[in-house]
Amino acid sequence: MSVKIIVPARYESSRFPGKPLADLLGKSLIQRVWERCCSAVPSSDVFVATDDKRIKEHCVGLGIQVLMTHRDCLTGTDRIYQACKNLDADVIINVQGDEPLIRPDDIIKVIDAHNKSSEQVHCGMCPILSEEDFRSASVPKVVTREDGQLLYMSRAAIPTDKKLSFSKAMKQVCIYAFSRKALEDFGGCNHKSALESIEDIEILRFLELGYDIGMVEVSDSSIAVDFPEDVERVINAIRESEC
Repeated sequence: MSVKIIVPARYESSRFPGKPLADLLGKSLIQRVWERCCSAVPSSDVFVATDDKRIKEHCVGLGIQVLMTHRDCLTGTDRIYQACKNLDADVIINVQGDEPLIRPDDIIKVIDAHNKSSEQVHCGMCPILSEEDFRSASVPKVVTREDGQLLYMSRAAIPTDKKLSFSKAMKQVCIYAFSRKALEDFGGCNHKSALESIEDIEILRFLELGYDIGMVEVSDSSIAVDFPEDVERVINAIRESEC
């Protein structure tokens, strides 16, 4: 099957405008994500999907393939739906453009899981290591069955006990794998589903459409850049990894 990785990137982020072009020790955020993806699959199978000319020009200058979309995409996966209409791909991997430390081995692990059960949607997850992350609304928490199938994902601090304490929990790592049919079902909605609208977590739309979602445990090394202050955390992590 033909596998393509698409990295959605938009400039007008409400929490961090211009985030894809943020400088991380001489390389942009989007460049670092793209490089990680190219270590998992051939560079000819990696694309950036954007609606912004600044991001397009930056990527083209680096030799990165770009797919242009409209500005009105509801989510990154909706952007990929638009970008894929004229792209030959049986399996689409959505690697979020805000995780510059994503491990290529983790991308491959999600692809391998999807190849074994391509009728499902797949997504990465890893353990939550701090109570700060457990309490943070910017960190989607994952609850699964014993076999790893997603039960629910929320910005709330779940699972918890009667005292609302932090014991053990998992969080989402934004590597998604889905078939073209699943993507068409998702993008064909033209609106956010009920729970997706409340939580602002796009994978819930697949769940509400009736898709089984296999959660794949990956490493806990990735750091998402949601706010400008996250840049320094990533820079420190890059410096440590290069020592």
